[in-house]
Amino acid sequence: MPSDFALKAMNRVHRVLLGASGGRLGWHFSGMPVIELTTTGRKSGQRRTTMLTSPYQEDSTIVVVASRGGDDTNPAWFLNLRDDPKVMVKLGPEPAASMIAEIADANERARIWPIIASKHRNYAGYQRKTDREIPLVLLRPAGG
Repeated sequence: MPSDFALKAMNRVHRVLLGASGGRLGWHFSGMPVIELTTTGRKSGQRRTTMLTSPYQEDSTIVVVASRGGDDTNPAWFLNLRDDPKVMVKLGPEPAASMIAEIADANERARIWPIIASKHRNYAGYQRKTDREIPLVLLRPAGG
């Protein structure tokens, strides 16, 4: 599983790519749009930003997977939004938007997971690596 250091380094490299290309490169990866998710740290109260792929979108809802590469622990960004679901999401060159994060319930996960796992097999592999059920997070526009 990727270490915290490796995950932070990958995020840093991704941001450098976006900056160096003037935002032209880095908004898609492995056939998925990339988002910049900003949460509020559950311990620090400070803003925390991470780059994530979104394997599924439905209308104005953006879905992200709290896989952490199949690790047995949830990613920090997931714990942050679980405690404070008010987030900011930047998708492509557009300005960041205020959104509300909602952890998919059992019915939503049962409907969406097979779509994600069939189109992006890496997520099915991550689920096989761990005993925890990997959460799906639905990011929806705030106030809508």
